[in-house]
Amino acid sequence: MDLKLYNTLTKTKEVFKPIDENEVRIYSCGPTVYKNATIGNMRTNIFQDVLRRVLKYNGYKIKHAMNITDVGHLVSDGDEGEDKMLKSAREEHKSPMEIAEYYTKLFFDDLKSLNIETPEIVCKATDHIQEMLEYVQKLVENGYAYETSTAIYFDVSKLDKYPILTNLDVENQKAGARVEVDKEKKNPYDFALWIKAPENHLMKWDSPWGLSYPGWHIECSAMGQKYLGEQFDIHTGGIDLIPTHHENEIAQSKGKCGKIPANYWMHGEYLLIDGGKMSKSLGNVYLIKDIKEKGYDAIVYKLFSYSSHYRNKLNFTWEGIDSASKSLERLRNSYRIHLEGNDIITSEDKEKLTSLEEKFHSAINDDLNMPLAMSFVWEASKFEKKNKEIANILAKFDTVLGLKIDEINDKNEEMPQEILDLIEQRKEARKNKDFTKSDELRDELIKRGYTVKDTKEEMIVKK
Repeated sequence: MDLKLYNTLTKTKEVFKPIDENEVRIYSCGPTVYKNATIGNMRTNIFQDVLRRVLKYNGYKIKHAMNITDVGHLVSDGDEGEDKMLKSAREEHKSPMEIAEYYTKLFFDDLKSLNIETPEIVCKATDHIQEMLEYVQKLVENGYAYETSTAIYFDVSKLDKYPILTNLDVENQKAGARVEVDKEKKNPYDFALWIKAPENHLMKWDSPWGLSYPGWHIECSAMGQKYLGEQFDIHTGGIDLIPTHHENEIAQSKGKCGKIPANYWMHGEYLLIDGGKMSKSLGNVYLIKDIKEKGYDAIVYKLFSYSSHYRNKLNFTWEGIDSASKSLERLRNSYRIHLEGNDIITSEDKEKLTSLEEKFHSAINDDLNMPLAMSFVWEASKFEKKNKEIANILAKFDTVLGLKIDEINDKNEEMPQEILDLIEQRKEARKNKDFTKSDELRDELIKRGYTVKDTKEEMIVKK
């Protein structure tokens, strides 16, 4: 079954054909670790996790690299302003290294909470200064870069086409439309590869151009090439990276080796908050910890994200999270019921289940269509007959979903014995259709601080 992926480079959905049939090589732009990653950032990581899982579902081996940006990302995302790491260090009265270590740990804690797989290679920018220097020197040698009093710039006029991912007509754009005008630049869209450091700059390294530090874009180009080669299969990131960061990565690669670094470029869309943008001024910048502090399993957000295709905007609401929480509980309970079921599965049932597996596979292979794939997950979970075979299919689906559906949120073992006794008495009353007694026992459980929920298959009691 062909796997089709939407390629930002060609603006079409294409059949995926890896460079090496034995291994798919992926590069993902990781976080700039100067502050907490938001749930918007995490939506991109969820999409990238699904991509990994779908590739593995299709039998591919993965070599996935992700950077940690701990220097060189300026506040404008262009070539002016302060380094984000230094700005955060100053505001929090810490060293840049302390800031990087603190927010890197929080980032990976969030990935763990969301059951997002860690890429095979995680590379820090500050550990690869030499590789970046060599990359810039090669660009200068090839005639694609020039020096000014403040930086080493990439000369976009030397390219056959710039930009490639977007349709901007840069020749007719006014100078400074994206970046501040630097009188020493040959072209307004030239971007900094290497930046000469002011005397009081905390992060700087020796270079042929004096004490200086790397530009944001050169970092991913150098690390991607080191770990994945001059050309690899897939490059991923958020849609906000297309017009600057990813355009410039392509430019650098073409200047160094004449090649576009990745064959497929994939981008996740924005997350909206209550229909609008996420911003500090509106007080609606949410983190994974905010979801957990409201009592939800963090994975609820992962399930919530599957309600929209990764290339469509997703609107976050707390009502939506609450609904997803209930859905996750139903899915996990359904898995448990099927796991313990012993209904006989007929040949006709098996045909239906095989069809569901094929439909699920077709959905995920259609550019990671998770909303459609989830419809088949629910169809399997609601299968009339209860049997371990259906549980096994749900577990197979979960290798893509990553929802930990085999985690049973049954807290009965932690409940006092008298509560366990009341639960057993109520189960017996329901079995005997003694509804008066059942209602009395439910009221007693509620009085003692427990919620009681009756489903068609079972009774769920929680503190």
